[in-house]
Amino acid sequence: MLHRKIHQLFTDNREVSIYLRDQQRWIDKAKILSLEGDLVTVRYESDEDDEVSAWEEMFRLESIGSISCKLASVCRDNSELLISEDCPEVEQLSHNKYSDQSEN
Repeated sequence: MLHRKIHQLFTDNREVSIYLRDQQRWIDKAKILSLEGDLVTVRYESDEDDEVSAWEEMFRLESIGSISCKLASVCRDNSELLISEDCPEVEQLSHNKYSDQSEN
């Protein structure tokens, strides 16, 4: 099942976080580059001592304890979130459509 999930994340080109149970560490913001048999190749960046390094590593499926991906994110700065009235008129749902359905 893990193999199928990793294959799906690989084909979707999703950014993932991987927990390696044999090394007891997380790899954040990784891209899966290849999945061949039981070998997974990932690419990620690490920021240490004001220096950004890019890494490519290969792991066996059996060493992966967990894999996750971000579903959504919201900016935390002081900007206001858009609400439905702020959408372009073409993208807004008409209220009449819902009132017609409730009358039936």
